[in-house]
Amino acid sequence: MSTQAPTFTQPLQSVVALEGSAATFEAQISGSPVPEVSWFRDGQVLSTTTLPGIQILFSDGRAVLRIPAVTAAHSGRFSVRATNGAGQATSTAELLVTVETAPPNFLQRLQSLTVRQGSQVRLDVRVTGIPTPAVKFYREGAEIQSSADFRILQDGDLYTLLITEAFPEDSGTYSVTATNNSGRATSTAELLVQGKHHTVPAKKLKTVSTSQISVSQSRREIHVGEGMITQHLAHKTPPRVPPKPTSKSPPSYVSKVTAGRQQSPSPVRHVKGPTPTPVRYATVISVKAGGHLN
Repeated sequence: MSTQAPTFTQPLQSVVALEGSAATFEAQISGSPVPEVSWFRDGQVLSTTTLPGIQILFSDGRAVLRIPAVTAAHSGRFSVRATNGAGQATSTAELLVTVETAPPNFLQRLQSLTVRQGSQVRLDVRVTGIPTPAVKFYREGAEIQSSADFRILQDGDLYTLLITEAFPEDSGTYSVTATNNSGRATSTAELLVQGKHHTVPAKKLKTVSTSQISVSQSRREIHVGEGMITQHLAHKTPPRVPPKPTSKSPPSYVSKVTAGRQQSPSPVRHVKGPTPTPVRYATVISVKAGGHLN
């Protein structure tokens, strides 16, 4: 059987108590074998003999010291010591007895958080009140007990729920209550723990109408989300572009001569004789250049 020195998963918290009311110190202790617990006030061992009326309890790692009706004489430093064969540990807190009262008040409230899986999470509140409020943390209405995974810490008026490693199942509504004889206060917030493979949802794609597509293709496949739409488009012949004119053969001159021949046949066509001579060719060339007959 392995041994483990005592440790405080939930240490003592200081108490401000109204005179005549009950004051309770509580701590959560772990260790193997189960530790033996002793209580002290200002360094002196406490017992029912040294401090009549006190109640001392230790069960399932929970150590409690309760004084049913406090007086000014009970004020001081209270300590609890846990000891086993592997070592010992001590936790100390203050008791202040007063005649003043004030209801619980949150100087700092819970804040909603969004974190990644595996992150360490701190949920902090600052609470005041006379007598000192009893502060408890809840998740979805169930009280959280201090443990190795969920530690409840106190430093003066600062109370902390520490989640050592957050998982998606830890997401939910967290609340903290502070209660004393003068009243009760509550603060609530949301915790969202995102998984390691969390992705942002894809934006919705717009539906494309075939009447809005003017691309020359015989067939196109468009993927929308996880489905597929197949569109059949008629092939559209691109418009023909007339060739650009060149300086060697001006198209305007040729078109003029052609038009003139259709309206008034050239006299060369009525010449009877052998095959045209080079001179006649020269004449035709002259007609083409001038646009009329000499």
